[in-house]
Parts: sequence; C-alpha cells; structure tokens
Amino acid sequence: MTEINPKDPRDPAAYERPSVAVDLVLMSIVDAAPAVLVMRRADPPFAGQWALPGGFVRIDESLDEAARRILRDKARMDGAYVEQLYTFGALGRDPRTRVITTAYLALLSADSFAAALRAAPALKLAKVLTAWTGEAGGPAGVAIEGAAAPLAFDHADILGTAMLRLRGKLDYSNVAFALLPEAFTLRELQDIYEAVLGVTLNKPAFRRRMLDKGWLEATGARESGASFRPAELFRRAINPRQ
Repeated sequence: MTEINPKDPRDPAAYERPSVAVDLVLMSIVDAAPAVLVMRRADPPFAGQWALPGGFVRIDESLDEAARRILRDKARMDGAYVEQLYTFGALGRDPRTRVITTAYLALLSADSFAAALRAAPALKLAKVLTAWTGEAGGPAGVAIEGAAAPLAFDHADILGTAMLRLRGKLDYSNVAFALLPEAFTLRELQDIYEAVLGVTLNKPAFRRRMLDKGWLEATGARESGASFRPAELFRRAINPRQ
C-alpha cells in the first residue's frame, strides 16, 4: 500500500482548516425604528461587549442547519423569515484563530421579537444606528437603553450589510411583510418602510404604489380599538401579481 505524502495536494491533511461560524441578525421594527437582538459576551475575546448571536458550524450540518439550530438554541424560536446575508472572512476578524462566518438575516414581527426577548433572557434589544443614508452602505452601530454600545468582532459591518440588504429589497420584494403581523393597516406598512429607509414618505403616493403592486389583499375586517374610523386591514396576497 502506497503511503500518501503529507505534502501531496490530493491529501486533505495538507491544507490548513479555518473554522466556520454562523451569525444571526435578528431584526424587527420597535418604536418606529430598526432594532436587533444582541448578547453580551461572557468570555474572551471581547468579553463584556455586545455581539450578534452566533456559533460554530458543526461538522455534520450545513450552514442553513447551523443557522436554524442557533436560532432555536439562542432565540428559542422556529419559523422566522431567514435568508443568507453574506460571508465575512477578513483576516484577523477573530483574534483567536482564522474564522470565516456566514451571516443570516432573520426578520421578526414586533410580537415575535417580544416573544424572543421573553423566552431568551440572554438576548437584549438594541436600536440600530446608521450614519449613512439611502443605500450608501457602511457599518452600523447599536444603542442599548439610549447609550451607544460597541459591537464585538466585525459585527458592525455585518449589521450594516443587513440594513443595506433590507433597504435594497424593499422596492422590488415584499420582504417588509415579514416585519408585520398577519393582518395590518396600510399605515403600519408605511411605518415599516419609513423606519427601514429612514425617510418620511408621501401617504397617498405610498398607498397607491403598494396597492398597484398587487402584493396586498383586503381581509374584509377593520382594526379594533381605534379612536376614529377604524382602518381597513390587509394581508400579504396569497397569489401576488408579478
């Protein structure tokens, strides 16, 4: 039997192996502003700083499976809207060793966001801070209980990429519905757009645009508990027009 040369490029042992991780951007709209769930790190590096929930990918699971596991383990939830965001692999992004992370964006309604906070006490609500407008891009920070808080690792870049993705997708997709309850008013939908984009939108023009897109269908019901004439409730169209 021929022994494989350890320097032979056909031998997997001839290559260094970076670690692979997954980080989650768990985002919602709270008090008319983008918010994200963070956790305080207990161990080095960056002990005591805030970070996005994450973990290393196991040898027997895919990236998507790892993201779902971390969502269950650290946020105590299943069924959230989750999409792969971007892979971050800058040298030195983790001072411990070579770590490549794939970030996932999970969008939650305000009710699901509150439920996650109740179910997972280690999570903390943080307001998202962006110093850039539109789709300029760049890192994003967070404020916790009104005070700016630095993020560990390159999580400011990850969060900024999540905000950029979300702003970019609003115009051509119905991703905003993932941030709403099943039934909602057009005012609530506009609030989502304004919070994500950071701008004030013209009410009549916005409503015409949303209705013309064919993404909505009327529920036949109206909101309850309104002081004035109750607004009509809509839901995401089952068969939206393309």
